[in-house]
Amino acid sequence: MQSTPRVLVAGGGLAGLVAARHLAGGGADVTVFERRDRVGGRVRTLERGGYRFDRGFQVLFTAYPAVRRELDLAALELRRFAPGATIAGPDGRSVLADPLREPGTIAKTLSTPFLSAGDAFRVARLWWDLRRTDPDDLFAGEDGRIDDFLRDRGFSEPFIEGFVAPFYGGITLDRSLSTSRHVFEYTFKTLAAGETVVPAAGMGAVPAQLAARVREAGGTIEIGVDVESVAANGSDSSEVGLDTDGSVTIETDEGTVAADAVVIATDPPTARDLTGVESIPTDARGCTTQYYELPDDIDLETGRRLLLNATDRGPNHVVPHSAVAPEYAPDGETLVSATYLGVPDESDDALADRTRAALESWYPDREFDALETLHTERVPFAQFDQPPGFRDRLPDARDPAGPVYLAGDYTQWSSIQGAMESGREAAKAVIDDLSR
Repeated sequence: MQSTPRVLVAGGGLAGLVAARHLAGGGADVTVFERRDRVGGRVRTLERGGYRFDRGFQVLFTAYPAVRRELDLAALELRRFAPGATIAGPDGRSVLADPLREPGTIAKTLSTPFLSAGDAFRVARLWWDLRRTDPDDLFAGEDGRIDDFLRDRGFSEPFIEGFVAPFYGGITLDRSLSTSRHVFEYTFKTLAAGETVVPAAGMGAVPAQLAARVREAGGTIEIGVDVESVAANGSDSSEVGLDTDGSVTIETDEGTVAADAVVIATDPPTARDLTGVESIPTDARGCTTQYYELPDDIDLETGRRLLLNATDRGPNHVVPHSAVAPEYAPDGETLVSATYLGVPDESDDALADRTRAALESWYPDREFDALETLHTERVPFAQFDQPPGFRDRLPDARDPAGPVYLAGDYTQWSSIQGAMESGREAAKAVIDDLSR
């Protein structure tokens, strides 16, 4: 680049912050506009009364390549979930763990009704096959539904319905397992290769660290500024980034700003409205997470494992937050949450009653009348839908007309990995085009 180009980034979520950091590191004058009162997009943490409530149940997979590249994991003071899960159903509770990481759980794991010896062998075989596959190749080749993929590999129905459905229901927000098998393969490989964690300060610490890195690289972040429209000024839509003299302007609620390029890193519906790119996916999967204070005399006996619902009644899963990360609750208090797939019409009180009823069915010797609701987080657009073949229809970073670019997980796949990778790819496209 001959002179210092000005680049604007609309949206301060993970994709926008990663894009801004790489743009600033590449020599651009970068400003991020974020309409909310804090950065993070869908990854945020609310602090209230000594508790920390993430915006829905969210975790960080340490083996994601983009996570390892973009974050200082040690500085996040990570708190780790135990691998596997406790599965609860009409016949009681059982533990399905990773015997390779926790040899003491072998007997419990092999005695669970949800895992046969054949399933255990097939899990090991799948792990062996995927560990030798480059992550970049996992979205190539034949696609299909997760459940069909698992049945083709010989997994039993109890394993698929009792464990995979609720476990991957939490990851893909799709308990029916109709999501692309490539998403399953990528996340399965990631889970086997790394750990599932949360920062001690909540998931909001992730965008906070990214924002600090943007500023360290020389970028600027303006909070509370809403981007209302984007217009390329006389650019030929077939030639991206050739006019570098105020070639694009954006209208914000505080005025008009001109730049050499704009990166749209908003949520998918807003990105489609701003750019007119019809291939941006807007079919959404949502979730609702309700946080509770659990009385001190009740122990769910899950340790640091998820509690999965083997049936489709009640919450999909329950999370022992303060057992995993004591910093999520005041000293001496117990914080748990229950996540429902979708956004139910019931009131907060009605959802709490459903959670109470589920827990009492799983723990018939205990009462949960004193379970206190602390916070409810309804997230209508938590992910975009990812059926088999979805990647063939996703937009490219350069799809908008003129020097306007896209950064969002919807250019990759719906995940923290996808969001961060999309930010780096968008920044690379801007720098390459402006350098011509």
